[in-house]
Amino acid sequence: MGSLKKHQRIHTGERPYHCSKCDKRFIDLGSLKKHQRIHTGEKPYSCSQCGKRFNHAGNLKIHQCIHTGERPYHCTQCDKSFTEKGNLKRHQRIHTGERPYHCSQCGKTFRCAKTLKQHQHTHTGEKPYHCSQCDKRFKHLNSLQIHQRIHTGERPYHCTQCGKSFSQKAYLQIHQRVHTGEKPYSCSQCGKSFTQMMNLTVHQRIHTGEKPYHCPQCGKSFTQMMGLKSHQRIHTGEKPYSCTQCDKSFFTAAELRQHLYTHTGERPYHCSQCDKAFISMCNLKRHQHSHTGEKPYQCSQCDKSFTRSDNLKTHQLLHSKSHTTALSVTSVSHKREIL
Repeated sequence: MGSLKKHQRIHTGERPYHCSKCDKRFIDLGSLKKHQRIHTGEKPYSCSQCGKRFNHAGNLKIHQCIHTGERPYHCTQCDKSFTEKGNLKRHQRIHTGERPYHCSQCGKTFRCAKTLKQHQHTHTGEKPYHCSQCDKRFKHLNSLQIHQRIHTGERPYHCTQCGKSFSQKAYLQIHQRVHTGEKPYSCSQCGKSFTQMMNLTVHQRIHTGEKPYHCPQCGKSFTQMMGLKSHQRIHTGEKPYSCTQCDKSFFTAAELRQHLYTHTGERPYHCSQCDKAFISMCNLKRHQHSHTGEKPYQCSQCDKSFTRSDNLKTHQLLHSKSHTTALSVTSVSHKREIL
């Protein structure tokens, strides 16, 4: 009779057992007791292999699958298996297309209640997950957990080929392409390939000419936010990158790295046509023009070309000097005519 009564509460909606610490109600005493462990912190079920403790026997059973490797719930439409029946049900919606959870504000649908709840934060602006070590707040628990690794230094994702560690699985996957040589993102205009979508997006701006990052002080535009931030230091005078061997400071990390070669004597950029080596790629490219005969810098006022931009600038001074002299001569002649 007790089981029948408990079952009938599913239909009647009756929940006679209520929690004294919060407003939740339950159909049976057992469910209430399980719930109360959230408030008391009691975790009576412990894993015999790692000592981890749980407040429900069901959670312990699911956890033990990590040690045994058991995945008892199998998808009949693909080869995936799961440790929990609930995860299998959510997965099966990929095949059926079922999205039973609807957002009442925008009509968007979702496969699971958790994803809907996270989505609803975009409407409310709510950020319920806050970091206890700094004042940052997050819409999703997963985002908070990833952020906290900044404070703990935790890097749980390890590369099996070189041992490098990462705070996020996505960063590890991107890194592994260094070893595999995989470059899945290709430019449709020139065929160049990249390991990251972000790098492709930045590259495509070469073709489109798009420079979405603008300096509010001088109006100069940049293809990347990083380029704008480095540029703004010209206005602020900030030089955050300091040399540990001398008192020099630099606007960018790249400038500091290049400068350090003056202390170490290292010249990592080698010419393939002669034995010369350089401290920067820019200097190497400039040198290679001496082998190719290329003169990419052309004067707009005459037909002269130069291998270096600074030589072009020096040359252009001759034109501006000649123009100034011509104006001076014209002015003197005009004065004489008046006299």
